[in-house]
Amino acid sequence: MIRSYNIQDTDRVIRIWLEASILAHHFIPAMYWIEKQEDMRNIYLPGSNTYVFEDEKTKSIQGFVSMVDNYLAAIFVIPEAQGAGIGKALMKYVKDVYTEMTLRVYAKNESAVAFYEKQTFRFVEEHVEEETGEHEFVMKWNR
Repeated sequence: MIRSYNIQDTDRVIRIWLEASILAHHFIPAMYWIEKQEDMRNIYLPGSNTYVFEDEKTKSIQGFVSMVDNYLAAIFVIPEAQGAGIGKALMKYVKDVYTEMTLRVYAKNESAVAFYEKQTFRFVEEHVEEETGEHEFVMKWNR
């Protein structure tokens, strides 16, 4: 079940984000993500429209997607549930709500790039992200 995020979801959402970020971004030191947890809690989550995927049996949140206007700011699935269609379900949910989306993804995060391509996002540009020095792709989708 996909539903709107609420404040009681915060710790679980941050845990998912942290675990999945460290795993997916092995090319960036884990400490970078660990140090960003308070920004997630105090800036990013409150500043976005976030939707969570909750397992109907366990009532445990398995993933989430965050939108800031038409910008897909985050989509993460807890590592042990990746590959089970949760990311696809979250993406379908936001595609039903938004008519266009833009995102940024690290070029070295090949599985995420492939996922976005399967979701019919197209490359718009490439640049270097200042904070990490890593190459990022800007991708866009519209109906």
